[in-house]
Formats: sequence, structure tokens, C-alpha cells
Amino acid sequence: MEKPSMRGMGDAPASARRRKKTRRLPEGTLIVTIVVLAIALTFSTGNFLTTHNLYNLVRQTSINGIVAIGMTFVIISGGIDLSVGAVVGCSGILAALLMKDVNQGVLVSCFAGVLVSALVGVVNGVLIYNGRVPPFIATLGSMTMLRGSIMLASDARNIAGLPRSFSDFAQDDFLGLPMLFIVWLIIIAVAWFITRLTVFGRKIYAVGSNVEATRLSGVDLKWVYYGTYTVCSLFCGIAGILYASRLRSGIPTGGQGYEMDAIAASVIGGASLSGAEGSILGTVLGAVIMAMLRNGGNLLGVDPFVLEIVIGALIVVAVLIDQNRKAKG
Repeated sequence: MEKPSMRGMGDAPASARRRKKTRRLPEGTLIVTIVVLAIALTFSTGNFLTTHNLYNLVRQTSINGIVAIGMTFVIISGGIDLSVGAVVGCSGILAALLMKDVNQGVLVSCFAGVLVSALVGVVNGVLIYNGRVPPFIATLGSMTMLRGSIMLASDARNIAGLPRSFSDFAQDDFLGLPMLFIVWLIIIAVAWFITRLTVFGRKIYAVGSNVEATRLSGVDLKWVYYGTYTVCSLFCGIAGILYASRLRSGIPTGGQGYEMDAIAASVIGGASLSGAEGSILGTVLGAVIMAMLRNGGNLLGVDPFVLEIVIGALIVVAVLIDQNRKAKG
């Protein structure tokens, strides 16, 4: 059965050529921005480049960075996923409940949390493809139902007293690097491989460029949608486990607001909300910029609400630049 396009018709090959041509520009600009920010914060704070601060910075960035990578998959396909923050909370609270109240082992509990998260992605894909529900509405509904389920399952209480091996994971190091950062690096490598070197990754870009042309070329859109939202939720499930480990407990409100941070990191990193554009490296750089702004703001004593205004302005500017570039193209 023919599925409706989520965007208007366009020239898919031309879009792909433009994407390849412009992909390096945002990434180069982002790297320059990070260098300028680092220099400015070093001179203005005096302790930005200290080992302790950089260690905390990468730990703080890692979980949000993993969620942002998952969101990038969806945005490239031309969709949106508002349930990512709720999936983070669901994964962490489910694993904590299994460990504390059901006396399950750490590995079994973590696997269950990630598996349920992936199933949420499957449900989102089914709603969007088979149910023809717009991604915004489908994932908004998933977010709301997950938040309610988390509160019911946990009685709106923190689940503390988790096994030491679980709680210590996020605090440990490997070769001098935080374990959270190591996991993020692995996710980055896997996501880069999928988007750049696999047929599935090319299909995600194709769907984001032109749904109808992709369907007519013989691509089974069903598996692209299923796969895209499942990968996104799978990464968020892993982030949820790390989140619970870092806080040493399951938090029913965990992950709130992560969907906005994920969208911001992707958009600042060069992803287009129209689809077909974006890269894993760009998203990583976008997440780093956001983390540096928040970290620098804290060091300078800037009101956190002012920082949110700045980040919101960055999102708007990034979208305006993208729309202006498309209009000229």
C-alpha cells in the first residue's frame, strides 16, 4: 500500500550532491567555534582547561551526546522523535526496579531496559508508517504514555540502593578517560559506520530527501522507518542505563528536556529539519558546543536561564541559515 510523503517532491540526486558539497562546511565552522569558545573561556575563567573541569565536561556531554546521535538518525529521515527523553527515563527506571525490587542481575536488568527502549522505537515506527500518524504526534503520544508508566511503576519515587557494580560503572575510568565517554565514542563509531558505510544509512538519507522517489526506486520504506526509530530508541535506552548509573539510582523524572537538547545538538551540528542533511560528527560537535556554553556559564556565574535563551537563539539561527541556504540553492 502506498504511503504518503512527509514532504513535497524534490530532486533526490541533486539534494544528495548538495549534501555532500555542504557537509564539510558546517563541521569546519563548528570546529572553529569550539576552538574560539575554548580560548575565550580559558582567558575569562582561568580554570576551563583544568583536568578536573574537562573531565566533568566530557562526562556531562556523553549522555546527552548519545541521545542526540539517536535523534540525528530520525531527523535525517525527515522525522522527529519527542519520546527520546522519556525513553531515557524508562530504561533507567526499569533497570533499577529489576535490580532493586525483583533482585535481577545487573546485566539482565540493563539488557531488559535497553530491549524495552528498542521496542518503543518499533512502536513509533509502526505508528508512523502503518498508522500514518505524523512523527510529531506519534512520538508525543509515546512520550506522554511512557512518562505516566514510569510514575506508576516507580510510585514516583527514586529507586536507590542499586548494586555497587552498576553504580560505580559511570564513575570509573579506562585509560584515564571516563567510562561514559568511552561508551559515547563507541556509539559515535557505530553510528558513523551505519550512516556512511551501510545501505541502510543511504536509505535513511534517501527517505529524508524524497519519500516518493525512494519508494518508486524499490526501497521498502517500512523497514527504513522501523529501523530508524528503533536505532534512535536503542541509543536512548543505553543513555538511560548510563544516566541511572551516574546518579546511582533510577530517577522517574530522568531524561526530561533531553529531547530539546538532542534536537538542538543535531540542528546546531548541521542537520536539517527538512531531512536528508546531517552527520554524526556534526551532531557530536553541536553537543560539545552546548556543553561548553553551559559549563562556561557555570564557571562565569551566568544565570542558567540566560544560557537557555542563548541556546534557543542558536537553534533559531541554525534553522534560519539552513532555510536561507535552501532558498538560494
